[in-house]
Amino acid sequence: MTDIGKKIRMDRIMNRDTKRTIIIPMDHGLSIGPVQGLQNMPEIINKVAKGGANAVVLHKGIISTGYRGYGEDVGMIMHLSGSSNLGRYGGNKVEVATVCEAIKMGADAVSVHINIGSDTESEQLRYLGRVAGECAEWGMPLLAMMYPRGKDKDGNKLDPYKAENVAHAARIGAELGADIIKTNYTGDPETFKRVVAGCPVPVITAGGEKTDPPEAFFQSVYESITAGGSGVAAGRNVFQDKDPISIIQVLYGIIHEDMTVEKAMKEYQFNLLRIR
Repeated sequence: MTDIGKKIRMDRIMNRDTKRTIIIPMDHGLSIGPVQGLQNMPEIINKVAKGGANAVVLHKGIISTGYRGYGEDVGMIMHLSGSSNLGRYGGNKVEVATVCEAIKMGADAVSVHINIGSDTESEQLRYLGRVAGECAEWGMPLLAMMYPRGKDKDGNKLDPYKAENVAHAARIGAELGADIIKTNYTGDPETFKRVVAGCPVPVITAGGEKTDPPEAFFQSVYESITAGGSGVAAGRNVFQDKDPISIIQVLYGIIHEDMTVEKAMKEYQFNLLRIR
Protein backbone atom coordinates (compact mmCIF):
# COMPACT_ATOMS: atom_id res chain seq x y z
CA MET A 1 0.00 0.00 0.00
CA THR A 2 2.85 2.41 0.75
CA ASP A 3 4.17 2.06 -2.82
CA ILE A 4 0.94 3.38 -4.33
CA GLY A 5 0.84 6.12 -1.70
CA LYS A 6 4.27 7.33 -2.75
CA LYS A 7 3.31 7.20 -6.44
CA ILE A 8 0.17 9.25 -5.81
CA ARG A 9 2.12 11.85 -3.85
CA MET A 10 4.87 12.00 -6.48
CA ASP A 11 2.23 12.91 -9.07
CA ARG A 12 1.37 15.94 -6.93
CA ILE A 13 4.91 17.32 -7.12
CA MET A 14 5.96 16.19 -10.61
CA ASN A 15 4.24 16.51 -13.97
CA ARG A 16 3.03 12.97 -14.70
CA ASP A 17 3.34 13.48 -18.47
CA THR A 18 6.81 15.02 -18.73
CA LYS A 19 8.20 13.43 -15.53
CA ARG A 20 9.72 16.84 -14.78
CA THR A 21 9.07 19.41 -12.10
CA ILE A 22 9.29 23.08 -11.11
CA ILE A 23 9.81 23.35 -7.36
CA ILE A 24 10.03 26.68 -5.55
CA PRO A 25 11.99 26.45 -2.27
CA MET A 26 10.84 29.06 0.25
CA ASP A 27 12.72 27.76 3.28
CA HIS A 28 15.21 30.65 3.19
CA GLY A 29 13.66 32.41 6.18
CA LEU A 30 15.38 29.97 8.53
CA SER A 31 18.81 30.12 6.93
CA ILE A 32 19.13 33.75 5.79
CA GLY A 33 16.10 35.52 7.26
CA PRO A 34 13.03 37.33 5.85
CA VAL A 35 14.66 38.32 2.55
CA GLN A 36 13.00 40.27 -0.23
CA GLY A 37 10.08 38.33 -1.66
CA LEU A 38 9.33 36.26 1.43
CA GLN A 39 7.69 38.82 3.69
CA ASN A 40 4.10 38.01 2.67
CA MET A 41 4.03 34.23 2.35
CA PRO A 42 0.39 33.68 1.29
CA GLU A 43 0.86 36.26 -1.47
CA ILE A 44 4.03 34.75 -2.95
CA ILE A 45 2.73 31.19 -2.61
CA ASN A 46 -0.38 32.26 -4.51
CA LYS A 47 1.74 33.81 -7.26
CA VAL A 48 3.93 30.75 -7.83
CA ALA A 49 0.88 28.49 -7.79
CA LYS A 50 -0.82 30.73 -10.34
CA GLY A 51 2.29 30.65 -12.54
CA GLY A 52 2.20 26.86 -12.73
CA ALA A 53 4.79 25.64 -10.22
CA ASN A 54 4.50 21.97 -9.33
CA ALA A 55 5.44 22.38 -5.67
CA VAL A 56 6.81 24.68 -2.98
CA VAL A 57 9.21 23.86 -0.12
CA LEU A 58 8.26 25.26 3.28
CA HIS A 59 9.19 24.85 6.93
CA LYS A 60 6.42 23.65 9.24
CA GLY A 61 5.68 27.04 10.80
CA ILE A 62 5.10 28.64 7.41
CA ILE A 63 2.73 25.88 6.29
CA SER A 64 0.14 27.10 8.76
CA THR A 65 0.83 30.84 8.46
CA GLY A 66 1.15 30.66 4.67
CA TYR A 67 -1.91 28.52 3.99
CA ARG A 68 -4.24 30.43 1.68
CA GLY A 69 -7.50 28.55 1.36
CA TYR A 70 -7.94 30.12 -2.07
CA GLY A 71 -6.30 30.24 -5.51
CA GLU A 72 -4.61 27.50 -7.53
CA ASP A 73 -3.49 24.30 -5.83
CA VAL A 74 0.24 23.52 -5.58
CA GLY A 75 2.20 20.57 -4.23
CA MET A 76 3.61 21.07 -0.75
CA ILE A 77 7.01 19.76 0.38
CA MET A 78 7.83 20.15 4.07
CA HIS A 79 11.50 20.76 4.83
CA LEU A 80 12.81 18.71 7.74
CA SER A 81 16.31 20.10 8.29
CA GLY A 82 17.90 23.48 8.75
CA SER A 83 20.51 25.83 10.16
CA SER A 84 21.08 29.57 10.41
CA ASN A 85 23.88 31.55 8.78
CA LEU A 86 24.11 33.64 11.95
CA GLY A 87 25.99 30.88 13.72
CA ARG A 88 29.42 29.33 13.22
CA TYR A 89 28.09 26.02 11.93
CA GLY A 90 25.75 26.95 9.10
CA GLY A 91 26.78 23.85 7.15
CA ASN A 92 25.54 21.58 9.92
CA LYS A 93 21.97 20.84 8.90
CA VAL A 94 20.02 19.39 11.82
CA GLU A 95 16.58 17.84 12.25
CA VAL A 96 13.88 20.47 12.83
CA ALA A 97 10.78 18.43 11.91
CA THR A 98 9.72 14.83 11.35
CA VAL A 99 8.00 12.76 8.68
CA CYS A 100 5.05 12.20 11.04
CA GLU A 101 4.64 15.96 11.47
CA ALA A 102 4.67 16.34 7.69
CA ILE A 103 1.92 13.71 7.34
CA LYS A 104 -0.20 15.49 9.94
CA MET A 105 0.25 18.81 8.13
CA GLY A 106 -0.85 17.39 4.76
CA ALA A 107 2.53 17.41 3.01
CA ASP A 108 2.87 15.73 -0.37
CA ALA A 109 6.60 15.14 0.19
CA VAL A 110 9.45 16.00 2.55
CA SER A 111 12.95 17.33 1.93
CA VAL A 112 16.29 17.35 3.71
CA HIS A 113 19.52 19.26 3.03
CA ILE A 114 22.81 17.36 3.23
CA ASN A 115 26.26 18.93 2.87
CA ILE A 116 28.81 16.40 1.65
CA GLY A 117 32.31 17.19 2.94
CA SER A 118 31.10 19.18 5.94
CA ASP A 119 32.51 18.56 9.39
CA THR A 120 29.28 16.80 10.34
CA GLU A 121 28.87 14.75 7.16
CA SER A 122 28.63 11.44 9.05
CA GLU A 123 25.80 12.71 11.27
CA GLN A 124 23.97 14.18 8.29
CA LEU A 125 24.24 10.91 6.34
CA ARG A 126 22.94 8.96 9.32
CA TYR A 127 20.03 11.36 9.46
CA LEU A 128 19.33 11.03 5.71
CA GLY A 129 19.28 7.23 5.99
CA ARG A 130 16.84 7.34 8.89
CA VAL A 131 14.48 9.80 7.18
CA ALA A 132 14.54 7.71 3.99
CA GLY A 133 13.51 4.67 6.02
CA GLU A 134 10.60 6.58 7.58
CA CYS A 135 9.54 7.84 4.13
CA ALA A 136 9.55 4.28 2.78
CA GLU A 137 7.44 3.16 5.74
CA TRP A 138 4.80 5.87 5.24
CA GLY A 139 4.78 6.19 1.44
CA MET A 140 6.20 9.72 1.55
CA PRO A 141 8.43 10.98 -1.31
CA LEU A 142 11.82 12.31 -0.23
CA LEU A 143 13.63 15.18 -1.94
CA ALA A 144 17.30 15.23 -0.91
CA MET A 145 19.22 18.45 -1.48
CA MET A 146 22.74 17.08 -1.94
CA TYR A 147 25.64 19.54 -2.16
CA PRO A 148 29.44 19.14 -2.15
CA ARG A 149 30.15 21.76 0.54
CA GLY A 150 33.18 21.38 2.73
CA LYS A 151 36.58 19.76 2.40
CA ASP A 152 37.93 16.57 0.85
CA LYS A 153 39.93 13.93 2.72
CA ASP A 154 43.12 15.95 2.20
CA GLY A 155 41.62 19.10 3.71
CA ASN A 156 41.17 20.93 0.40
CA LYS A 157 37.96 22.85 -0.30
CA LEU A 158 35.56 20.90 -2.49
CA ASP A 159 34.62 22.50 -5.79
CA PRO A 160 30.80 22.56 -5.51
CA TYR A 161 30.35 22.55 -9.31
CA LYS A 162 32.94 19.94 -10.32
CA ALA A 163 31.14 17.11 -12.11
CA GLU A 164 32.90 14.40 -10.12
CA ASN A 165 31.87 15.97 -6.82
CA VAL A 166 28.29 16.73 -7.89
CA ALA A 167 27.83 13.21 -9.31
CA HIS A 168 29.12 11.67 -6.08
CA ALA A 169 26.85 13.83 -3.92
CA ALA A 170 23.82 12.99 -6.06
CA ARG A 171 24.62 9.27 -5.97
CA ILE A 172 24.91 9.33 -2.18
CA GLY A 173 21.37 10.65 -1.95
CA ALA A 174 20.07 7.90 -4.22
CA GLU A 175 22.10 5.24 -2.41
CA LEU A 176 20.44 6.17 0.88
CA GLY A 177 16.88 6.16 -0.46
CA ALA A 178 15.95 9.60 -1.81
CA ASP A 179 13.31 9.75 -4.56
CA ILE A 180 14.46 13.04 -6.11
CA ILE A 181 17.88 14.70 -5.93
CA LYS A 182 18.42 18.45 -6.00
CA THR A 183 22.01 19.50 -6.63
CA ASN A 184 24.20 22.04 -8.40
CA TYR A 185 24.33 22.38 -12.16
CA THR A 186 27.89 21.61 -13.29
CA GLY A 187 28.03 24.40 -15.87
CA ASP A 188 27.63 22.52 -19.16
CA PRO A 189 25.42 19.73 -20.52
CA GLU A 190 28.19 17.21 -21.15
CA THR A 191 29.41 17.12 -17.56
CA PHE A 192 25.87 17.20 -16.20
CA LYS A 193 25.03 14.14 -18.28
CA ARG A 194 27.55 12.28 -16.09
CA VAL A 195 25.65 13.37 -13.00
CA VAL A 196 22.31 12.17 -14.39
CA ALA A 197 23.79 8.92 -15.74
CA GLY A 198 25.24 8.09 -12.33
CA CYS A 199 22.01 8.68 -10.43
CA PRO A 200 19.10 6.20 -10.69
CA VAL A 201 16.48 8.71 -9.51
CA PRO A 202 15.43 12.07 -11.03
CA VAL A 203 17.96 14.90 -10.69
CA ILE A 204 16.88 18.55 -10.57
CA THR A 205 19.13 21.59 -10.42
CA ALA A 206 19.35 24.35 -7.83
CA GLY A 207 18.40 27.82 -9.03
CA GLY A 208 21.21 29.57 -7.17
CA GLU A 209 21.50 33.25 -6.42
CA LYS A 210 19.35 35.84 -8.20
CA THR A 211 20.51 36.73 -11.72
CA ASP A 212 19.24 39.82 -13.52
CA PRO A 213 18.44 39.57 -16.38
CA PRO A 214 17.56 35.87 -16.03
CA GLU A 215 19.04 34.70 -19.34
CA ALA A 216 21.92 32.81 -17.66
CA PHE A 217 19.43 31.16 -15.31
CA PHE A 218 17.18 30.13 -18.20
CA GLN A 219 20.24 28.82 -20.06
CA SER A 220 21.32 26.63 -17.16
CA VAL A 221 17.81 25.20 -16.80
CA TYR A 222 17.54 24.53 -20.53
CA GLU A 223 20.95 22.84 -20.65
CA SER A 224 20.19 20.67 -17.62
CA ILE A 225 16.98 19.47 -19.28
CA THR A 226 18.76 18.65 -22.54
CA ALA A 227 21.31 16.69 -20.49
CA GLY A 228 18.57 14.52 -19.00
CA GLY A 229 17.72 16.52 -15.88
CA SER A 230 14.21 16.48 -14.48
CA GLY A 231 13.61 20.14 -13.69
CA VAL A 232 14.64 22.89 -11.34
CA ALA A 233 14.24 23.95 -7.70
CA ALA A 234 14.57 27.72 -7.90
CA GLY A 235 13.92 30.10 -5.03
CA ARG A 236 15.45 33.58 -5.30
CA ASN A 237 15.33 33.61 -9.10
CA VAL A 238 11.56 33.28 -8.76
CA PHE A 239 10.30 34.95 -5.60
CA GLN A 240 12.69 37.92 -6.00
CA ASP A 241 11.81 38.46 -9.65
CA LYS A 242 9.83 41.51 -10.79
CA ASP A 243 7.07 39.18 -11.96
CA PRO A 244 7.15 35.72 -10.26
CA ILE A 245 4.06 34.55 -12.13
CA SER A 246 5.62 35.29 -15.50
CA ILE A 247 9.01 33.75 -14.74
CA ILE A 248 7.37 30.49 -13.70
CA GLN A 249 5.27 30.49 -16.86
CA VAL A 250 8.50 30.83 -18.84
CA LEU A 251 10.13 28.05 -16.80
CA TYR A 252 7.09 25.91 -17.54
CA GLY A 253 7.73 26.42 -21.23
CA ILE A 254 11.39 25.42 -20.92
CA ILE A 255 10.88 22.43 -18.65
CA HIS A 256 7.55 20.98 -19.73
CA GLU A 257 7.34 22.17 -23.35
CA ASP A 258 11.03 22.25 -24.44
CA MET A 259 10.99 25.99 -25.16
CA THR A 260 14.30 27.48 -26.34
CA VAL A 261 16.16 30.08 -24.29
CA GLU A 262 15.76 32.64 -27.08
CA LYS A 263 11.97 32.24 -27.05
CA ALA A 264 11.95 32.22 -23.24
CA MET A 265 13.72 35.58 -23.07
CA LYS A 266 11.36 37.09 -25.62
CA GLU A 267 8.34 35.99 -23.61
CA TYR A 268 9.90 37.22 -20.37
CA GLN A 269 10.73 40.65 -21.82
CA PHE A 270 7.26 40.94 -23.36
CA ASN A 271 5.67 40.17 -19.99
CA LEU A 272 7.83 42.81 -18.26
CA LEU A 273 6.58 45.43 -20.71
CA ARG A 274 3.04 44.32 -20.02
CA ILE A 275 3.26 44.89 -16.26
CA ARG A 276 4.91 48.33 -16.46
